[in-house]
Amino acid sequence: VKLSAGDTVVFSSKQIPGNEIAIGRIQNALAAKGIEMITERQADVHVSGHPGRPELAAMYDWIRPDIILPVHGELRHMAEQARFAKAHGVPHGIVQQNGTVVRLAPDGPKAVGHERTGRLVLDGDVILPADGSTMNERRRIAQYGFVGVTIVLDKGDRLRGEPSLQIQGLPVEEDREAFLSDAADAAEAAVRKGGRDEVKLREAVRLAVRRRATAWTGKKPIVDVSIIRL
Repeated sequence: VKLSAGDTVVFSSKQIPGNEIAIGRIQNALAAKGIEMITERQADVHVSGHPGRPELAAMYDWIRPDIILPVHGELRHMAEQARFAKAHGVPHGIVQQNGTVVRLAPDGPKAVGHERTGRLVLDGDVILPADGSTMNERRRIAQYGFVGVTIVLDKGDRLRGEPSLQIQGLPVEEDREAFLSDAADAAEAAVRKGGRDEVKLREAVRLAVRRRATAWTGKKPIVDVSIIRL
């Protein structure tokens, strides 16, 4: 299809939520070519892509299926589809969810198992779940930044030297050195107040440094504390 100035394009469907940007990009490209557009906002041109109840009832009367297995829509839509089919003579039905393994025959339909579903991402050479711990950690670091803190203690749990800090993605570009100094002081104070319990000491240092980062940036970065004992 080739379009030119003066042509008219009819968008005969409503915008599905989430697609507004992509549709707007197409419409802007059409407008740039001098093409007129008509959408469901300007005229009664909406055409549904889904059959209504009368069409479904007619289909069931023609085909007379033995099993109804709804596969599209939200769970509430599929459940209603199964009820509607049963009311119109379909004897067997099952409402499944993503991952449900259904046996149609013999003695079906019946749910016989469940497989893992969801989005996957290719990260380097590794395929990972999009909502798994690795990608969630990556998103948190991207959103909030990262601070690494290293402290050195002697056998008496006394601090040896100043705490060492490394930061990634924290918005303190012009104040980097001042922030590092302030955060190091907070870490040192936490060590001096801490006890011999290493878990509690590490948590005290982590919270102290994160509080300083929040005071400086409004963010709560990921703070990792390493303790080296001499």
